[in-house]
Amino acid sequence: MAFQPIVDIRTGSIFAYEALVRGIEGQSAGTVLAAVGPDMIYKFDQTCRVKAIELAGRLFAPADNAKLSINFMPNAVYEPNACIRASLAAARRVGFDPAKLMFEFTEDERMCDVPHVRRIIESYRARGFTTAIDDFGAGYAGLGLLAELEPDILKLDMALIRGIEASAARRTIVASVVSMAKALGIQCIAEGIETAAELDVLQEIGIKLCQGYYLAQPAIETLPNVELPLLV
Repeated sequence: MAFQPIVDIRTGSIFAYEALVRGIEGQSAGTVLAAVGPDMIYKFDQTCRVKAIELAGRLFAPADNAKLSINFMPNAVYEPNACIRASLAAARRVGFDPAKLMFEFTEDERMCDVPHVRRIIESYRARGFTTAIDDFGAGYAGLGLLAELEPDILKLDMALIRGIEASAARRTIVASVVSMAKALGIQCIAEGIETAAELDVLQEIGIKLCQGYYLAQPAIETLPNVELPLLV
C-alpha cells in the first residue's frame, strides 16, 4: 500500500491519508485491479482494507487525528456488518482507532443497486466512519448518486481540477458544486492538484481539503512529507 495525504490548506494539517494499492514492483492501482477477477473481488477488498489498517497502526502517531481513507468497491460488500468485521478486528489488533476510518466508494460501471450502497453508507455512518464519493463529476458519480446517498464528503475528480485556472467553465462548475455541497452539509476534497495555479484558484473558491502531486506524491508503506511552504 502507498499513502497520499489529504491536506487542510488553511492550517497545513493532514486531514487524512488515502491508502492506495500498489503492485509488488510498484505497479499502479489500475494495473493491480485489472488482474482481479470477479470471483476474487471480495477477498481482494478485505485484504486491502486489513493491510491498510495494519500499516496505519504502525505508521500513524498515537495522537495523530488524521483519518485513514480506504477505497472500496460496493459490489465487494455483500453485507455491511459482516464485511466490516475483519477491518475492525485489524484495528483492535494494532490499536488503531476505528473512528478514524474513512471509506471512499467508486464504481467503474453504472451502480445498479443504489439501495445496497445506501445501506452500506448508513451502516458505516452508524459506526462513526466517514463516507465519501470518489471521482465526483466523472463517469457515473453524478448528481443523482449524490441525491440518493448523501455522503459526508465529495472528492472532486481531477478532470474538473486540471487547468482550472485557465477555464471559466471549470471554475464555475467547481464553485457551484462546493456551494451545493455546503448547503447539504457535505465537505469537498479537490484531488489531482498538480500546480500552484490550480491550488490558488481552489483556495479562492473556498476549498480547504486538497490532494495531489503538488502537495505530496504517494509513498509506499510510509507517510510522505507535505511541502508546507507551498501552502502559504
